[in-house]
Amino acid sequence: MTAMIKTNWSERAADVLRGRSVTRAEALALLQSADDDLLGVLQAAFDIRRHYFGREVRLHVIQNARSGGCTEDCAYCSQSAVATGPAPAHDWKRLEELRAGARAAHECGALRYCVVASGRGPAAADVDAICDAVRRIKAETPIQICTSLGLLDETKARALRAAGVNRYNHNLETSPAHYPRICRTHTYEDRVSTIRAARNAGLEICSGGLLGMGETLDDRVDLAFALRELGVDSIPVNLLDPRPGTPMENLPRLRPADGLRALAMFRFVNPDREIRIAGGREACLGPLQALALYPANSMFTEGYLTTPGQGRTADMELLAAAGFTVGAWVAAD
Repeated sequence: MTAMIKTNWSERAADVLRGRSVTRAEALALLQSADDDLLGVLQAAFDIRRHYFGREVRLHVIQNARSGGCTEDCAYCSQSAVATGPAPAHDWKRLEELRAGARAAHECGALRYCVVASGRGPAAADVDAICDAVRRIKAETPIQICTSLGLLDETKARALRAAGVNRYNHNLETSPAHYPRICRTHTYEDRVSTIRAARNAGLEICSGGLLGMGETLDDRVDLAFALRELGVDSIPVNLLDPRPGTPMENLPRLRPADGLRALAMFRFVNPDREIRIAGGREACLGPLQALALYPANSMFTEGYLTTPGQGRTADMELLAAAGFTVGAWVAAD
């Protein structure tokens, strides 16, 4: 009987650093690798991550600027029109709250302050209000600003850029094939159009996905390659922590090993991009959270949109224990 030939992931990482892109077949093989090979996969991903980012971890803080009452039917979201469970709901936060949040984010060492609002997309008046807040924040706080406001056209994107927004977040969430199973009120193509509009306006692009929504391993690979083809700057990888009252409330959480393999795959496919371990980190990875920083070079601290995180103190202890450091603040245009 012929022995199974095992992939040498360290050699594949060296190939990536020499400029060879991994194939879809190789990316899929990484996701299918055995638990016994997990540490080798993570070490190989770390070889790539260390080449581009050293041992630094970039911190991001989310500000839930408007919560709840969304018209869209995203099956994973507790703020969606089809969700029946409890979720925070409030209209736009006051200007002073947004400014205070930015100051607090900067003081805790965050590189970026991420202003997020529920809804299909912002009205013109919403964009005006966000632009005013961003101008005031930038005048008093040296922090980069990312906004996540839903579907966007190029005119609104240009207004955000002119006000000082550095980056726009709009996640693809999953593969084109799986997308109709998670949302019907807007399309995958709508999301791609928003990304292109923001890029055309001069904004950096933050776009990633949510894993554990019943997608196949091929879907995960397709998402990673779609993000590479779009040339996004930052890739947040969320792990589904099923929310009560959503259509996905009964789905099982990903196994920690599967979440870690997925992060490594995203690093192999997008070697020089910022990869962030995002929502679901604590719930899905538990005591293995530190291993996520071998492929990922970025993380949220101080919680998420509708769920709390483990807190900045625990996050800093996690980084220190694993030998990582908080990334230095970097100015942006």
